[in-house]
Amino acid sequence: MCGILAVMGCVDNSQTKRSRIIELSGRLKHRGPDWSGLHCHGDCYLAHQRLAIVDSTSGDQPLYNEDKTVIVTESNGQQQTFKWNSNPQWISPWLAGMKSMEKNSLICWMGCSPLSFLTRDKSFIAARDAIGITPLYLGWALDGSTWFASEMKALSDDCERFISFPPGHIYSRFLANRSKFYQHPIYDPMVLRQAFEKTVLKRLMTDVPFGVLLSGGLDSSLVAAVTNRYVSQSAAAQQWGSQLHSFCIGLKGSPDLKAAKEVADYLGTRHYELYFTVQEGIDALEEVIYHMETYDVTTMRASTPMFLMSRKIKAMGVKMVLSGEGSDEIFGGYLYFHKAPNKEEFHEETCRKIKALHLYDCLRANKSTSAWGIEARVPFLDKEFINTAMSFILLIIVYHHHNSSVASTPYLLFKIRPDLGRIEKWVLRNAFDVNKSIFTKAHFVQAEGTVQ
Repeated sequence: MCGILAVMGCVDNSQTKRSRIIELSGRLKHRGPDWSGLHCHGDCYLAHQRLAIVDSTSGDQPLYNEDKTVIVTESNGQQQTFKWNSNPQWISPWLAGMKSMEKNSLICWMGCSPLSFLTRDKSFIAARDAIGITPLYLGWALDGSTWFASEMKALSDDCERFISFPPGHIYSRFLANRSKFYQHPIYDPMVLRQAFEKTVLKRLMTDVPFGVLLSGGLDSSLVAAVTNRYVSQSAAAQQWGSQLHSFCIGLKGSPDLKAAKEVADYLGTRHYELYFTVQEGIDALEEVIYHMETYDVTTMRASTPMFLMSRKIKAMGVKMVLSGEGSDEIFGGYLYFHKAPNKEEFHEETCRKIKALHLYDCLRANKSTSAWGIEARVPFLDKEFINTAMSFILLIIVYHHHNSSVASTPYLLFKIRPDLGRIEKWVLRNAFDVNKSIFTKAHFVQAEGTVQ
């Protein structure tokens, strides 16, 4: 992911202030080591640190519309939909939707990354993706200016107060505050497998070498399997080859390494087993805290190996990876979900976990990889896929209320029932026929062929 720093309402537009903005933006250079840009207009600054994933030789930011009356910076999410520099016509209609708070326009154009807009009439807009996949922080300085940045370290010295910008919100001078543009909706059921394959395929747009993070568990294995199926159709395959690269890290002898190799051998990926020692983890701890910007124990425990792995992956020339974050929150994959007293509380807890992702797993996945100039893409957290998956849970709840004679049956789709061969995330396993073992070839098979 790239890094952005934006300042609105700054009373000082001197060369000294410009140099200060460049210095602060430089603190985000690990997120975007390929290029940097700065635009200043009136009392506003837009700074950008670019990680070139698409249009590597062009597409530098800030971006401009046709007549250069609108300036944009974003943090590398829209590249999954189209190439920035080849289609500047989208900027003006999108801005019109932002001004009018037209929710369909906002959701349609909002990718998985924060955006900031500046127009010549000093209209300023900032927005964060619906889930909080990519970090964004909002700060206030003593001179009354408002600041936005991808990481806290760009705000900590010049802002007297700053907060995490809430996911699914937009900040605008038109609104004079933050406003929510995305509500996690629940729609009618769709085919879960097709929805997941679509979201993975959408994230294969890249012009640089990429791979998948593979732990050997259900979530990362499904990401790897679907990616492996479509990788030969991607533009990157023509330049970098069609064999998928997969990566796993652990202490020597760890079960993740064994499970990941089993999946990689079946899929035929070019697999890399990476190792670290406990002492190496301890030695890296201070640097990991600096990049994570949190002392949360669980986050730090999971971030340390991911941080070390990202460094080794970057040394191989890989700049983008797909990862399996979000599945446990959507489908109730954590152990304590086994004790959900009823379907309503199961659903409420999944909603709570999804809304908190930006504080924990999304933060870890993004900052661990961005520390080394790698972009992590998370297919499970695609908005359309979340809508599809969550609709299954709602359908079960509604079905229960309106069919009392079979009230206990629908909940079995989510309730853990070893006697029926149903373990956690059974709905997802069933969609890919991997309810028994994700390593057995037969369980990758569906009527239309294999996931591979």
